[in-house]
Amino acid sequence: MLEHGGRLRNAARQYGIAEADWLDLSSGLAPWPFDVPAIPLRAWARLPETDDGLEQAACDYYGALDVLPVAGSQMAIQLLPRLRRSGKVGVLSPCYAEHAEAWRRSGYIVREVLEAEVDFFLDSLDVLVVVNPNNPTGLSLAPERLLDWHARLAQRGGWLVVDEAFMDVTPALSLAAHTHLVGLIVLRSFGKFFGLAGVRLGFVLAERRLLKLLAEQVGPWVVSGPTRVLGQACLLDSAAHADQRQRCQATSQRLALLLERHGFKPQGGCGLFQWLVTEHAQGLHDFMAQRGILLRLFVNTSSLRFGLPADDSEFLRLEQAFEAYAKDTQ
Repeated sequence: MLEHGGRLRNAARQYGIAEADWLDLSSGLAPWPFDVPAIPLRAWARLPETDDGLEQAACDYYGALDVLPVAGSQMAIQLLPRLRRSGKVGVLSPCYAEHAEAWRRSGYIVREVLEAEVDFFLDSLDVLVVVNPNNPTGLSLAPERLLDWHARLAQRGGWLVVDEAFMDVTPALSLAAHTHLVGLIVLRSFGKFFGLAGVRLGFVLAERRLLKLLAEQVGPWVVSGPTRVLGQACLLDSAAHADQRQRCQATSQRLALLLERHGFKPQGGCGLFQWLVTEHAQGLHDFMAQRGILLRLFVNTSSLRFGLPADDSEFLRLEQAFEAYAKDTQ
């Protein structure tokens, strides 16, 4: 299993601090969960049905013609390699490590490429995987550039897979409206923007034939009845969407300013996190953890991802920790 953020219980044991006393900024989730609606008893008592309105709510929310609900976008990441035969896969890196891992495990030749290298390698690839906005760097690529890459791949029967897990704050950059095109697959994560990662819900946006093939791999009843009720209610709450986007953008900007004020200007970020590259990443991570603040450490790139503090008190706690760090390192 690869390392991920959000392992709060493990951190509590390692640093001897009770779970309730932590400020967890490690997972890149909106820290303001949407309200969970009342779940009718029948959603618990009956098998899930696919004509309950969830798919249509998702199509409307994402602006896509067709969607396939899955138990988190991680499920789709692991199953998509089953739909092709062996070939060469490029993964725009650094990014969410599960992408390269899934294709490698399925026997594909995987090349992790930098943004500047994509055009050079693209014509030798069967699949290109892009996380947009990228996790953890926050890099956002223009839709026009991605569609150009897709066109070049599609001419040879190739795929462009775009993981838009962090796209909800900037929907204008999404390729969702283009997913009727053959060879374009977009993955969307529900839990991050809606602050409800525990429900394990995601969506695959693609042309209908591919979704049918993927559905056969997913199997029946993969999304539970209560999750379908909850997901539909959240996807239909357009007023709450606007409020969440504004709150995420403002808080992310505030976080970037806090980091810069303490001499750690972020190298990237998006509406749900900020990304810092520093030679002191390991030491800063441990210093914060000793004070009950959990960050996401990326050892290979000597970098840290900071999720969003939820309120003024959490910002104050982070500010005070940086002040203590400055005194400690003088």
